Amino acid sequence: MTTGITPTPVQANPACVINCTWYGADGSQRALDLDSISDVLADDAKGFVWVGLYEPSDAVLDKVQEEFNLHPLAIEDTRKAHQRPKIETYGNSLFVVVHTAQVVDERIRYGETHAFLGPRFLVTVRHGASLSYAPVRARLEQEPELLAMGPSFCLYSVLDAVVDHYLPITDSFRDTLDVLEKDIFADSYKRRTVIRLYELKRELNKMRLAVAPLQDALAQLQRNQAQLINEEVRLYLRDVQDHAARVNDAIDTLREMLGTALSVNLSLVTLAQGETVKQLGAWAALLAAPTLVTSWYGMNFAHMPELAGRFAYPVLMLGVGVICVVLYRLFKRSGWL
Repeated sequence: MTTGITPTPVQANPACVINCTWYGADGSQRALDLDSISDVLADDAKGFVWVGLYEPSDAVLDKVQEEFNLHPLAIEDTRKAHQRPKIETYGNSLFVVVHTAQVVDERIRYGETHAFLGPRFLVTVRHGASLSYAPVRARLEQEPELLAMGPSFCLYSVLDAVVDHYLPITDSFRDTLDVLEKDIFADSYKRRTVIRLYELKRELNKMRLAVAPLQDALAQLQRNQAQLINEEVRLYLRDVQDHAARVNDAIDTLREMLGTALSVNLSLVTLAQGETVKQLGAWAALLAAPTLVTSWYGMNFAHMPELAGRFAYPVLMLGVGVICVVLYRLFKRSGWL
């Protein structure tokens, strides 16, 4: 569920244009249509424009490219929306790609956010599963001193929101693993436990592919020599990188714990099977002793010892019973029963 302030609608903009706002240096703001962006940028030399798009059409991307003079290679990457996290410099603008994650129907769905950062503009393009950046925008609009840092601070706020959305997912994985550990050490084997452990590890592997490259991208963004990044904003980006590193460490730890849990579960199942085989072997040995004796006396021979004895039958029963008791005590002492 997404929450936040609904921007003032601009009738001239397509539905995929979630936000198109001009922010003045004096803290003022107003909604724009795409066609007027270049004119506004030419008239006011101090403010900046923030355009937010969600799965835009090719026509909208062409219009955005025209208004902001974006590089065609970056626009081509945005059309495909199957990029790795990266930072690329195109003239006087930066092209940033990060992966987003969102829990939908108890499964993690992944998307991408592409951002174009210029001296006086920020364009964010969302693809796939991604929470709205309306809350981020609303918070900044309530604090004009933050907006005064320019579009680079808005980019930081977007990246911070992306990384912060990873944290609840790793926390939920940790809670799920705690529950599954109790099932692993339960007396009865549950096939569903192994399946769930595998599913969690698979989801963590996918998440690591999204988070691990993000750390390099953030480090590259901090070191970028372009004047597009406010020096004070670089300190904030360092904090985002620290959060991303913490998420990545949590993912690695959970992956190791899940691997250990799978190994422990396999070992416990193997031990349980071994105990069962030992018990079956012990009971088979107990049954083998009377079976052997009775099979001897079941043969059709005329002259067999003890056949004519008066107490032969009770003695035979007593002997078989003693043998069974001795074997039972031996197996019990050795832990087979």
